[in-house]
Parts: sequence; structure tokens; C-alpha cells
Amino acid sequence: MTRVTVIDYKAGNLTSVLKTLTHLGAETVVTDGDLNLVESAERIVLPGVGHFAATERLDRTGLTGAVRSAIARGVPFLGICVGMQWLYSGSSEAPNQLGLGAFPESCSRFTESTEKVPHVGWNSIEVRNGSRLFAGVEPGEFVYFTHSYKGPVTADTAAVTQYIETFAAAVERGNVMGVQFHPEKSGETGLKILRNFLAWQVKDAPC
Repeated sequence: MTRVTVIDYKAGNLTSVLKTLTHLGAETVVTDGDLNLVESAERIVLPGVGHFAATERLDRTGLTGAVRSAIARGVPFLGICVGMQWLYSGSSEAPNQLGLGAFPESCSRFTESTEKVPHVGWNSIEVRNGSRLFAGVEPGEFVYFTHSYKGPVTADTAAVTQYIETFAAAVERGNVMGVQFHPEKSGETGLKILRNFLAWQVKDAPC
């Protein structure tokens, strides 16, 4: 059985993520500060909702360093929503709070327009060729978003979508992956993406 360590930093959409992973046959273990659980992890998921500043808890508990070491060992990591934003160097939502820095860019708020912010609802995504996380996901499939901040489109962007502007719906480099949307709330498309993550081999080369 696939074992997934889910990090609880007291701001994540924990219950629905755990329920979905269990539905897919994964064994889950939750930590809010036990570094041994991260050090022994086979796979790691960081769910997230709310304010980017809440990720300060990851630094304070030592989880940031433990995650960085796990990624370097080749452990597959998936960040969801704010969990994806944390993979960048930071966010304008909390300028004094650093992210993990797996991706050097920063996240920013949607520009003002006639559209409402936060962005809440279903959007179709376009997947870039070669993404393993999105294997089997067809162009135009829909996933569920709820957020006010977004990541830029770069060479590490695995999927894009459009709301006010084009932004990164997902990032992927080696064993480090993040999705701005909520796969646990995205129907069969979300389940497909999570199955791909669960099938990821730990021996795969790190980023």
C-alpha cells in the first residue's frame, strides 16, 4: 500500500485531502511537527488554504528543512493551493515570509479587473507535453480553483489556465509538484492526477 505523509500546518484543507487519498487506496499519516515522519516519508502532500503567512509554522517547527532534505533524497512532493505557492521563493501576500524556494519566482495577486477576486470555480486547463503528473489528462478538462494569488508561467509550469490572465495551474520539476487547484474537489480529473502522484516511483531522480 502506498504511504503518504500529509503535513498539517493548521491552515490546510486536511479532511477532504485525507478522505480522497484513502479512497484511492493510500495509507495516510499526518504530522504537524514530527520530523521523523517526514524523514521516513515515501511521499509527502502539503494541502493549503488561507494566507501565505501561515506557512511560517513550517519554518518554526523545522518542517521546511525536513521537506527540503526529503525532496533532495528523491521523495515525491505535492503542494496543493497555498502548498503550491509555498514551493516558490515567496508571495506578495506575505512579503516577509519566505517560501521553500524550489522555484525561484514569486507568486502575486490577480490584477484588478471587472472579474471578481478571489477566483472561485471550475476552469479548464491546458497541459504541457511531458508532464507525468498530468498523464492521461486531456486538453480542456476542468478542475476546481479557489484563490486570490497565483504563480507565473515559466519553464517549470506543467499546466496553465486563464482567469483575468494566464497563470500556472501546476508546476512540476523532477519529484517536486504543485497544483493551484484542489484535486480532491475536482471530480474524476482530480482523482486521475492524484493517482499519477501515488504511482510515482520514489527511486525517480530528484529535481
